[in-house]
Amino acid sequence: MKKWSGSFRIWHWANAIVVMGLIGTVLLRKGFLSYKENAQIILDKLSAMNVTITLDQAKDIARAIRAPMWEWHILLGYALAFLVVYRIVLFFTQSGRKSFQFKELDLHHKLVSGGYVVIYATLFFMALSGLVIHFYQDLGLLKDTAESIKDLHEDIYQVVLYFVPLHIIGVIAADMGDQKGITSDMINGGKN
Repeated sequence: MKKWSGSFRIWHWANAIVVMGLIGTVLLRKGFLSYKENAQIILDKLSAMNVTITLDQAKDIARAIRAPMWEWHILLGYALAFLVVYRIVLFFTQSGRKSFQFKELDLHHKLVSGGYVVIYATLFFMALSGLVIHFYQDLGLLKDTAESIKDLHEDIYQVVLYFVPLHIIGVIAADMGDQKGITSDMINGGKN
């Protein structure tokens, strides 16, 4: 069993909360708070009350309804950027270096560790691209460039979306298999 430092465990659970919050805001934006679907609902309801507005006006209203929720996405994005930098710092601690001892691992655990490297790189990209999208004007970028980065940001998001359930399933399987107590170790620190 691994011994997880308190700083690593705090990072892990803070990161889990932030990533789940970010996923939640995306799912809300694409689902219940989709401006296209809500614009049509607004048009239909106002039409039933004999109030006429254009589709563009309805879209503006729908976007205004979801704007406060999207502010949470931006705040959580700042938190993710901080946590990515914090994880890079943790890598250079004794606990962080122990996490990546590839030579000592069997093939299965090498693949698992490689998966974590991929998710760390993905989170780094997501944080960086999110900041670039948010501050594109301050960075002197064109709106078209920001839109291209946004498209890539949304495509790469799929890695995070698939990783979360796979991670949870993998931890449960490991806890039931040869790594009993792995979940409680990430909560209370584990044993040497």
